[in-house]
Amino acid sequence: MAHYKSITELHEKSGFEPPLHPHISMMTCKELMTYSVGQSRFTGDFYMIALKKIMDGYMLYGKTKYDNDNGSMVFVKPRQIIEVSNVKFAEKGFVLFFHEDYLSGHHLHDLIKKYGYFEYEINEALHLSPQEETVIWDLYYKTRAEYENNEDELSRDIILSHIDSILKYSDRYYKRQFINRSTNVSGTTLKKFQDLLGSYFETMLHQSKGLPTVNYLADKLSISPRYLSDVLKQETGKTALDHIHIYLIKEAKNLLLSSDNNVAQIAYDLGFETPSYFTRLFKKVVGHTPVQYKQQYGAQV
Repeated sequence: MAHYKSITELHEKSGFEPPLHPHISMMTCKELMTYSVGQSRFTGDFYMIALKKIMDGYMLYGKTKYDNDNGSMVFVKPRQIIEVSNVKFAEKGFVLFFHEDYLSGHHLHDLIKKYGYFEYEINEALHLSPQEETVIWDLYYKTRAEYENNEDELSRDIILSHIDSILKYSDRYYKRQFINRSTNVSGTTLKKFQDLLGSYFETMLHQSKGLPTVNYLADKLSISPRYLSDVLKQETGKTALDHIHIYLIKEAKNLLLSSDNNVAQIAYDLGFETPSYFTRLFKKVVGHTPVQYKQQYGAQV
């Protein structure tokens, strides 16, 4: 598997023309009607934003294939494994690479890490409406015009401002996608998540595996951890980790009021590695320590 430290190296290994700038590359699918990148499986020190509809071939990012789908946007962060094989495009699209060093000293360097969709898998791509696609293409053409212009002291800031806008609009469109699909995606995901969480404790997995993690639950649901949290956040206002904590505290309250076990034993019974972590989490969520809670409400039971 190849690792490309520069976009220039990526172009050389892929048989593309050299990029106009060593830290950024912009190509449309009209220029790349058949598309394979270097070795078919690779990583790189750069971000990728792509808008495309695939007619043939496939792209792999995460655990699933992007294969013969509608026009969608895909976002890839540095050092994530990508596989591209004999892709043919059904209609126009674009591929934008920019090196992580290109962001150094710019506010986008930190901001881009907050966009969760760079953690999504390929089957969680952004599907655009025609109007939304028009907005993204307009921003792409503005970026490309500056990319192809003679570079001056303002070029980088202008290019990054357009990329910033692409990312902000994409964030908005993802939220729209969550809302539009809330009935058959978010609602279903929430129920499956809650059922899986309940089953984890009913089958005593917490005794052998410890506390359930977002990664474990997301894997069982065949979605990425970040996508799971974002779907639940949109639907309920709480992340996947929040829901795990709520479940744990609910079970803890029941055990505190219904058993004679001490706090340490209850913590271990729930799968906590240490009683101190259990106590900190309980106080953070409830506002009282487990001992205070038992003293205050135990007499009422």
